[in-house]
Amino acid sequence: MPETTMPETTIDAEEVARFAAMAEQWWDPRGKFAPLHKFQPVRLAYIRAGVIAHFGLDATSRHPFKGLSLLDIGCGGGLLCEPMARLGAEVTGADAAERNIGIARTHAAESELEIDYVATTAEAVAESGRQFDVVLNMEVVEHVADVPLYLKSCAQLVKPGGLMVVATINRTARAFALAIVGAEYVLNWLPRGTHTWSKFLAPEEIVSILKRDGMTLRDKCGVTYSPLRDEWRKSRDMGVNYMLLMEKPKSQ
Repeated sequence: MPETTMPETTIDAEEVARFAAMAEQWWDPRGKFAPLHKFQPVRLAYIRAGVIAHFGLDATSRHPFKGLSLLDIGCGGGLLCEPMARLGAEVTGADAAERNIGIARTHAAESELEIDYVATTAEAVAESGRQFDVVLNMEVVEHVADVPLYLKSCAQLVKPGGLMVVATINRTARAFALAIVGAEYVLNWLPRGTHTWSKFLAPEEIVSILKRDGMTLRDKCGVTYSPLRDEWRKSRDMGVNYMLLMEKPKSQ
């Protein structure tokens, strides 16, 4: 009997189970996803500004993303999908956890928003041949089992001339101290075990992999927390949290 080869996957089963267990709390600003709610304004502003500048859109419009197709990989409960839909984009949200997708669908229906939610992986969507004007890759790469395959799949999902937005945590001693020891063990912002330092990636590592997959770096910035203001801000300091704008040239 011939040997069968298991398909490649980016899924880390333990990571999926961890987030699925907290699914009901996605939309609670004081629950286990409270840090994401606090992080939301700065990442929304970065996405909005980057997409508008890249595609030459009208920043004064109520729905500047109208006509754009957008995919949010690892969408969780839909925290980014809903504001993207309100900006006018045709939104698809994908997550490996069925439970997250169920929560996202329910909340979108309550919010009267049309969003295509699917329980699937980046590589499965890429294999289908679908491509999007914008791919959001936010706080996901540090949770996958196969980073090169995951990023390759994400790059395949971007249309020529399209944009990918990446957000993650740098692999530095400061990130270990703040994002793991501080956030999980001292301040209890996140459940213990949410992050693994060895799975963090430096910006140049992500950029290098995505360049091999046909993407080019358009912009980068750090994100830092201000305890006095209790808010996150854009920063030149990329030592802990950071975001990247990656473009796929039109010639591809």
